[in-house]
Amino acid sequence: MKCLAASLVLATSLSSHAGDVEVLHWWTSGGEARSVDSLKQMMNEKGHEWRDFAVPGRAGESALNTLRIRALSGNLPDAAQIKGPDIKDWGNFGFLTNLDRIAQEQGWDSLLPKRISDILKANGHYVAVPFNIHRVNWLWANPDIFKDVGVAVPTTLDEFFIVAEKIKKAGYIPLALGEEPWQEATLFDSIALATLGAADYRRAFVKQDSDTLSSDKMREALVTFRKMKAFTDADAPGRNWSDTTSLVIEGKAAMQVMGDWAKGEFAAKGKIPGRDFICVPVPGTQHQFAFNIDSFVFFKSSDKRKVDSQEALATLIMTPNFQRIFNKDKGSIPVRLDMNLSDFDSCAQNSFNAFTRAAASDKLVPSFSHDMAVGRASQRAMFDVLSQFFNNNDQSIDETLRQLRAAVMAANL
Repeated sequence: MKCLAASLVLATSLSSHAGDVEVLHWWTSGGEARSVDSLKQMMNEKGHEWRDFAVPGRAGESALNTLRIRALSGNLPDAAQIKGPDIKDWGNFGFLTNLDRIAQEQGWDSLLPKRISDILKANGHYVAVPFNIHRVNWLWANPDIFKDVGVAVPTTLDEFFIVAEKIKKAGYIPLALGEEPWQEATLFDSIALATLGAADYRRAFVKQDSDTLSSDKMREALVTFRKMKAFTDADAPGRNWSDTTSLVIEGKAAMQVMGDWAKGEFAAKGKIPGRDFICVPVPGTQHQFAFNIDSFVFFKSSDKRKVDSQEALATLIMTPNFQRIFNKDKGSIPVRLDMNLSDFDSCAQNSFNAFTRAAASDKLVPSFSHDMAVGRASQRAMFDVLSQFFNNNDQSIDETLRQLRAAVMAANL
């Protein structure tokens, strides 16, 4: 980042055609692409030309690498998709446009929970605009399997293991999970939230508190995490998340822990929530909300016409109409607390109700497994530690706690 900061002066002097807005993002397929198309159309209708720079790749890793290269060459785009701690990194080094005026005009402080608005700021100023909020701690379930086995969807972690054992004996896969580090980390994310609670979760993964990372609760979360391995299937290695979701859709697996983007896989197969599939919080996390937010930042420019286009885009993103259209396509929910979701599906309505309750009770937590709590280097180290522990019974809990603590604490270096 220090090297990138040196290129800021050059970057502000090089730009695409004035009046255009060049946007770097990683939304390239399905509902994501439809959502972007809606935004492009709205921008064009307002007289601003959207110049697309889409870079595919899981969780935007390729896009962010491209962004760093462009910064070093002094050729930054006008806007880019950035999330979590990366926002403060770019903002603290002076790359990003101050959005306080737009935030004040639209009332962001009252529309957004403080836990959300803090993530969008650097040095106390808004520098990012949020598109949506995803709930990470979702359990997706096939109701036909539960009916066939004669069990109810679990609401606690203890119930999960009782129910999973019966489902396994009936010949189904109790828990659909792809053996990819990020999928395994997503599972542990929700287990940690259920075991630690929101306050200790934030102490561990946001404040990087060493004692909490070494606590008996964290030990318990790891024990529960490894215990779930017995309820996955032998074909898990290398399987992507959407193929894993298909196991639930096809009636081969009973449950999957995954964010609300999984809903798109059910919808693509014509499945109806409440009838063909069930969406409930991960057992033990009913009153908590682990979130993942998509957001845009805008890079400083000396060209007034370009600045006007940037401000038009930032303003448009937070309008109720756009929030509704975008999130219906993407499967997420609006980030504005004042929205009426009566025309959204039941899973989205349940998610929004949980979001507003969690905001009121301070039970919102940034998901560490989806780039919201720690930097990417720390996150990838955590993924490796958790995957090794989950798939290797010889690795001790004490050693895993030490490695996990080291991985998280690296965020302070």
